[in-house]
Amino acid sequence: MSDLHTLHVNGIRMAYRTWGEPDAPPLVLLHGRGSDGADWQPVAPALAATHRVYAPDLRGHGASDRPGEYAFEAMRDDVLAFLDALGPEPVVLAGHSMGAVVAYLVAAERSSRLTALVLEEPVPPDPEVPPRAVPSGPEGDETCDWRVIAAVNRWRNAPDPGWWELLATIDCPTLVLAGGSGSHVPQDGIAAIAARVPGARLVTVEAGHLVHGERPADFLAEVSGFLPAPRP
Repeated sequence: MSDLHTLHVNGIRMAYRTWGEPDAPPLVLLHGRGSDGADWQPVAPALAATHRVYAPDLRGHGASDRPGEYAFEAMRDDVLAFLDALGPEPVVLAGHSMGAVVAYLVAAERSSRLTALVLEEPVPPDPEVPPRAVPSGPEGDETCDWRVIAAVNRWRNAPDPGWWELLATIDCPTLVLAGGSGSHVPQDGIAAIAARVPGARLVTVEAGHLVHGERPADFLAEVSGFLPAPRP
């Protein structure tokens, strides 16, 4: 069972869940769009056997604040502030989908804060074809602020191509997990991300977009085999 806590970071209240012993090496999990930290329940208890696991609700999601500003750079800064609030010890950072985009921006900004990076089905910074519709108001989905969907869809339609260069600056061990043919995220784009990050390892698990939810045992096998050995 996870515990729900809150912190004030970067001008917002961020809710987060925890698993594991407080003095274990920290591992932070970032969920995808429209979800929250509880999305990691299929794998978090197992990861907590060796790590102190933190799963925040990103801004606009779950029990965290909904400030209306949802640029990826704002989410990146939230996570950096969250890491600072946890303490100076470097962390393992893992993200899924939208959370993986936030994770690779965090790593590009401050790789020194990370011992390792796991990108599950990361969205490449290439324009979506055909473009995604951008909602102009609520559409009945209350799992997150509708303005998150609008902001992410705008980004999907016209991402900054300079982010490809940011990926090349990541300086920590990196595992990229692709979901294979059942995923809606372009698999060649995920492979391109892995090729751009220096030394990154690319693994495909035929699970579709939600690898950790559909095939948690395979997710855990790949991640556990990749992570640095916990300190004695």
